Amino acid sequence: MKGIRRRIVREKVVQALYAHEITDDPLEHVIECIFKGLVKNREAFEFSKLLVYETVKHEAEIDTIISGKVANWDFSRIAMLDRLILRMAICELLYFKEIPPKVSMDEAIELAKLFSTEKSGQFVNGVLDAVFESLKQTGHLTKAGRGLWGGKEERTGRPAGPS
Repeated sequence: MKGIRRRIVREKVVQALYAHEITDDPLEHVIECIFKGLVKNREAFEFSKLLVYETVKHEAEIDTIISGKVANWDFSRIAMLDRLILRMAICELLYFKEIPPKVSMDEAIELAKLFSTEKSGQFVNGVLDAVFESLKQTGHLTKAGRGLWGGKEERTGRPAGPS
């Protein structure tokens, strides 16, 4: 994305997910308010909008994945921002084949440190590591492009990219 770092875009995505979660406002309204500053950068705006929609669309599936990795923890007790950041990162792992897993995971860890509790970075890191390993082992991770899996595409039975 020219002119805008993806970190800033992901910060806006977390803000939009949070606003939607606490207000239950329609996504269109949340996006209009939160992404106002991104409209001039079409690529950043489209990426952020797609990431929000896909994260919300696949929320139930992603929450099941998260729940499976925090077996000794009541899902409802996970800090809301940690939950939202995990949803966004796992959505990227599953549905954005052009984004390297390490980028999605590192960005999520940094966002957890920035927005959530003192131990959120470690928590998000642990959950994402477990999710990533599980997705690789079960063949549910599809990534392709430069810097991914030694530069060659890895197909694993998942739909390629956002659906």
